[in-house]
Amino acid sequence: MSILGELISLGTAFCWTITVVSFEYAGKRVGSLPVNIIRLIVGFFLLGITLWITRGAFIPLDATFYAWKWLIISGFIGLVIGDLFLFQAFVDVGGRISLLIMSAVPPVSAVLAYLFLNETISGIDLVGMTITISAIVFVVLSKKEKNIPFHPHIKRGIIFAIIGAFAQAIGLIFSKTGMGDYNAFASTQIRIIAAIFGFAIFIFFKREWNNVGKAFFNKKAMYFILLGSLFGPFLGVSSSLAAMQYVEVGVATTIAQLNVILIIPFSIILFKDKVSIREIIGAVVAFLGVVILFLF
Repeated sequence: MSILGELISLGTAFCWTITVVSFEYAGKRVGSLPVNIIRLIVGFFLLGITLWITRGAFIPLDATFYAWKWLIISGFIGLVIGDLFLFQAFVDVGGRISLLIMSAVPPVSAVLAYLFLNETISGIDLVGMTITISAIVFVVLSKKEKNIPFHPHIKRGIIFAIIGAFAQAIGLIFSKTGMGDYNAFASTQIRIIAAIFGFAIFIFFKREWNNVGKAFFNKKAMYFILLGSLFGPFLGVSSSLAAMQYVEVGVATTIAQLNVILIIPFSIILFKDKVSIREIIGAVVAFLGVVILFLF
C-alpha cells in the first residue's frame, strides 16, 4: 500500500506545479488575498459536487466531532496561516525562492510526525528523502536571475515563506490526526470550510472585500485562479491527505516537493526560461531519490 501512497504523492507534485504557476500569475495581477478566498470558494464547491455524487451529501456531516475538531484546526493553521504567508511570498519573491524554502516542509513534517504520531522512517527512506531534497535545493540555487532587481519586499517574502512552510507542516500533522481512515475529499472540504471563515474574517478587518470583487472582473486572473483551484484546493490538497493514509508524512511530502523540478517545463513554455545543465542534473538526481523511495 505504500506504493499507492507514493504514486498519489507524485500526482500531488503535478497538482502543486500547476497551482504554483497559476496562483503566482494571478496573485501578481489581483493580489494574494483575493486569490486565496476565491480559490477556496471554488474548491469548496468542486469538493461538494464530488461528495454529493460519490457519497450522497454535499457537506460531510457524517464526520465525527473528533475529525471536525482536528481538521478545522488543521485548516486554520495550514490553509489560512500557511497559505496567507506563502501566497504573499509568491508575490514578494516569486514561486522559485518560495518553493526553495518550502523544501523544509518534508523534514519538519517527518520530525513532527515522529514526535506526535510515533511515525518512523527507515534508513533507506531517509536516504531517498535526503537525495531528493538536496537535488531540489541544488536546482533552485543553480537558477540564475541576471539583471533582475530584487523585489523591495524580498526580506519580508523570505520570512513569510518560512512561516508558511512551518504552518503547512504543522497543519499536515493535525490533518492526519483528524482524518484517520476517513474520506480524503470530505476531510479536505472540512479544512476548506475552516479556511474560508478564517480568510473572510481577515479580509473583513483588512477591508479588502472591494479588491476581491474587482478580481472577478479580471478575466486572465480569474482563468488562472480557476485552474489553480482545480489542481490546488480540490485535487492537490485532497491527494496530499490521501497519500498520508498509505505512507509516512515525511515520504509523502518529499515526493510532493518534486513540483520544483516539474515546474521547469512550465518555466520554459510560459516564461521562455532556458534550462541549464545543472538543472538537468538536479532533476535526474531528484528522480533517482524518488526511485529509491518507490523501490525500497
